[in-house]
Amino acid sequence: MEESELGARRKLEKVTVKFAGDSGDGIQLIGSQFTVSTAIYGNDFAIFPEFPAEIRAPAGTTYGVSAFQIQFGAINIMTPGDEPDALVAFNPAALKINLNLLKPGALVILNIDEFDEINFKKAEWHSIIKGEENLDEILSKYEVIKVQMNKLVLDALKDVNLPHKEKLRSRNFFALGLVCWIFVRPLEPILKFIKENFGKKPEIAKANELALKAGYNYGETLEIQHKFVKIEIPKYKFEPGKYRYISGNEAFALGILAIKEKAKIPIVFASYPITPASDILHYLESYRNFGIIALQMEDEISAVNTAIGASFAGALGITATSGPGLSLKSEGINLAVMTELPLIVIDKQRSGPSTGMPTKTEQTDLLFALFGRHGESPLIVIAPISAGDCFYSIIEAAKLAIKYMTPVIILSELYIAMGSEPWKIPDISKIPDIEVKFWKDGTKFYPYSRDENTLARPWAKPGTPGLEHRVGGLEKSHIYGRVSYDPQNHDFMVKLRAEKIRRAQADIPDVEVYGEEDAELLVLGWGSTFGHIRAVVERAREKGWPVAHAQLKYINPFPKNLPDVLKKFKRILIPELNLGQLLLLIRGKFLVDAVGFNKVTGTPFKESELMMAVERELMNMEKEGKLSKPVHIQEGRFEEKEKGGAVKHATA
Repeated sequence: MEESELGARRKLEKVTVKFAGDSGDGIQLIGSQFTVSTAIYGNDFAIFPEFPAEIRAPAGTTYGVSAFQIQFGAINIMTPGDEPDALVAFNPAALKINLNLLKPGALVILNIDEFDEINFKKAEWHSIIKGEENLDEILSKYEVIKVQMNKLVLDALKDVNLPHKEKLRSRNFFALGLVCWIFVRPLEPILKFIKENFGKKPEIAKANELALKAGYNYGETLEIQHKFVKIEIPKYKFEPGKYRYISGNEAFALGILAIKEKAKIPIVFASYPITPASDILHYLESYRNFGIIALQMEDEISAVNTAIGASFAGALGITATSGPGLSLKSEGINLAVMTELPLIVIDKQRSGPSTGMPTKTEQTDLLFALFGRHGESPLIVIAPISAGDCFYSIIEAAKLAIKYMTPVIILSELYIAMGSEPWKIPDISKIPDIEVKFWKDGTKFYPYSRDENTLARPWAKPGTPGLEHRVGGLEKSHIYGRVSYDPQNHDFMVKLRAEKIRRAQADIPDVEVYGEEDAELLVLGWGSTFGHIRAVVERAREKGWPVAHAQLKYINPFPKNLPDVLKKFKRILIPELNLGQLLLLIRGKFLVDAVGFNKVTGTPFKESELMMAVERELMNMEKEGKLSKPVHIQEGRFEEKEKGGAVKHATA
């Protein structure tokens, strides 16, 4: 955009926009296209799509609302944002469940044609139905644009040969066009998408294109005066290179392709569909020409056992699931521990227990991944910190699984599985090869002999002369691999397998601390909380507060420098989307002064929640005489509303 075109527009560093409507309104489609347009424009961004749990939730109900939130700007964007600056609501249900999330003065765009008595009843908005309130009163704190989207779309498509109902399906593109005008997003990439994806249905393609342009032109002709209208958000200064936007699931799929390239062995991905892990299978299915074997299995148990069988045969077996599926895979994972075969299990954590809230995010599988199997069953656990990091995490998991002949669980989360961010495409030639050593000498083969450094047993392909051996769930004798019931041998083998995992520390990088050397409060996170914590710690440091941040990617074994890092700080604050699972491990293992900040609402942390937690902890430390200098935080900030929000502190 040229400067002359911008005129007197205001500049903003960042903006948060949310689209919300019925699950049949095409919310995810226009959200993803707005993201593409934003990426091409040149802003940094982070997104968070929200889905209803029911496949066919009744239209117009609050539990059928689909939403898509994006924060974009000229600065490094680490989260999808807290309160939206602008909300597009397609019906009363979408407005009702998002109203309390908005900032005062936010821009609210309504498809007013859907705000009738029938839809208010579907949304169970009783105060309006009973006449106790009206919509204008409720929205008095916001800037509101009421748009007759249904009518305007039908007018724009009057010459298109489609039924009335089909024409109305294009109103999502009308809304997208209006929002693109408001936030100065280019239409060209969206028009290209319409042509490429609807080209075989020319009337539908024409309808979507006309609706998109009609929405954009509506913004041009409408006199809207608001601080979030026709603003300039300067481009973000990315590092040089090629970029694309990527979700966690896409990153896992591309990481698996990279493993195939770098390990030079077959890859067998065996999985059963489960939200939110199913997309990895979908992506890999489209990459069959790269030699990936992607299998949809009949259940979770057959999926993990097929992956184990592939590893026994000399391939790398990988499987993906979510909480309920991880429960079903437990016995199979134990089999891989006992047989000491490489296996990767991707667990996309979601709200539980049982099926819980299957389209909501949590971090509640940590203790289960570590201890949720019978017997002493140690394995490696890795937790990616962002969508793009999923690519590198699964490559690292493959290296460790093969080198140490062990299962590796990757604890991802729905938030980064479905969320997206700009991702610098790596130079595959600069990614180191993954060393694979198959035993070939049949004259010196013992199935449970050990590498003297890693304690890994040899990987022997079936059918290789002289390498016949027995595997299975029964305990094996040291070196020779015979079935053994000897108590002393069992004790020895259990400790040997545990020591093997501990030795993987040698291949795990040190945990890094972000902050000043003299910081006194460490905010320690794991997994997807990285962006929220880092953003808050940056704000705290700008205020001159003695706060630092460390994020754990490797949970078992912990980085070898972690004990020394923890001892440097007077207190550790551990935010988690659970009731204190990492807190339990840190306090129990390292005996440090750690407190938790926890919630299990099915939603990511807000920066405002974490900022308040940091402030509160600093005040507590100051009262206890544990700060070297005062931080000057206003006492009254902590009369906060806890409505379904974060619990103040978890106990040890």
